[in-house]
Amino acid sequence: MDHRALNAGFSPLKLKLLAASVAAVFTAGLAGCVGGPTRGADTTGIDWNKVPATKLVLYYPGKSSYEWLRDPAAHKGAASETARGDSCVSCHDDAKEEQRQGAKILRGNHPLEPIALPGKPGHVDMNVQAAYDDKNAYFRYQWKGSNDIEYPYYRYDGKEWKVYGGPRLDKPVQEGKQPAIYETRLSMMVDDGKVPMFKEQGCWLTCHEGERDLNPATNADVAANAAMKAYKKSDVRKYLPASRSNPSDWKTGKSPEEIAKIKAAGGFADLIQWRGHRTNPVGGTDDGYVLEWRNFDDGKNHFASNLDAATKQPKFMFDAGKFGSKAVTADQVRTKDNFLIKGVNAVPFDPNAGWKAGDMLPRYALQPADASGSAADNKGFGTWKDGMWTVVIVRPLNLANADDKALKPGGVVSVGFALHDDNITTRGHYVSYVKTVGIGAKADIMAVKLP
Repeated sequence: MDHRALNAGFSPLKLKLLAASVAAVFTAGLAGCVGGPTRGADTTGIDWNKVPATKLVLYYPGKSSYEWLRDPAAHKGAASETARGDSCVSCHDDAKEEQRQGAKILRGNHPLEPIALPGKPGHVDMNVQAAYDDKNAYFRYQWKGSNDIEYPYYRYDGKEWKVYGGPRLDKPVQEGKQPAIYETRLSMMVDDGKVPMFKEQGCWLTCHEGERDLNPATNADVAANAAMKAYKKSDVRKYLPASRSNPSDWKTGKSPEEIAKIKAAGGFADLIQWRGHRTNPVGGTDDGYVLEWRNFDDGKNHFASNLDAATKQPKFMFDAGKFGSKAVTADQVRTKDNFLIKGVNAVPFDPNAGWKAGDMLPRYALQPADASGSAADNKGFGTWKDGMWTVVIVRPLNLANADDKALKPGGVVSVGFALHDDNITTRGHYVSYVKTVGIGAKADIMAVKLP
């Protein structure tokens, strides 16, 4: 299937073809080793050797939130400059700035990273290539990292199904009560000039006290908050300053009507996320945006919870005839591609299938994104070989959806990149300072026109 021919959205016929393609790939490759050649292959047909590469350095920011940057006692010497809208790189302008900052934060006993993370480097070098044709923009990323494509499971203990595994920063993992299990994730946040201060401070606008791993708000506080009730959210996620009456206080959320006006005016940041477990197996990426929360675009996403809220049991199990067993066990983690995919190797859960203590099923069931909404706009393909990740993201040009920022020939957008690896999520990522991407226009990263 030639993904250079994909345009925004799928017709029902194209959706069927994609499902058939995914099914064929996984029927052939389910028993293969992790990172095998049958999963996530780049099918764009682009000769990337002819596309220039831009080297980026992403560094570990720890707890450097929006509030921290504006705290004179914490961000000494630069809090007032940050508050008035100066760019991060107006101060952090040395060629080795990212390397130095990341190493400092991860050296141990640092206020921005109180948890020891032995062996974790302070920065990651990433090569980015960009190209475009008449329909799509193409982004290719390469970096050295571990092949972490697992996500936590549900494990049967003989009576109940309970979560097994978690990110390295989680307390049960730090205490040795759970193994470190989490997927590698690559993100690109995009703005077209309509989010105040994004081109100066990028994704730091979205990271706030109250979010997970940033002095998180309590469940009781969120449940009692009028704005969060109106948003129908049970925790605090990324948000933009404009969505709050007081940008430094998540509790001061504006009304849904005010949020809708900001969104209609383009005051949101687009968020494209490739996930090693939850999107790569079905050839996609998340398509979302940040405003009052970290939202997904309209339509059905690539992944859905595999737990039935009423029965507290899984919704799907593996088709033993296709996968080789109805479940996996702890010793099979990281030894095979344990992806549960609807229409490929998943069947409805049978509570009478003779479950034994130690049986495990993935926490999410996967599917191609719903073509009826903009959640299906992006495609993504990732492979890992010899310690190197290669990820290609395909984004249609000239999107006109209410929840997307359009990439247009001749246009330039501001972007921030993030990488979650080493079985870590939330604040434990690497980030870039703000860069620009030009679609055939002069920028930090220039997308070249394909022949």
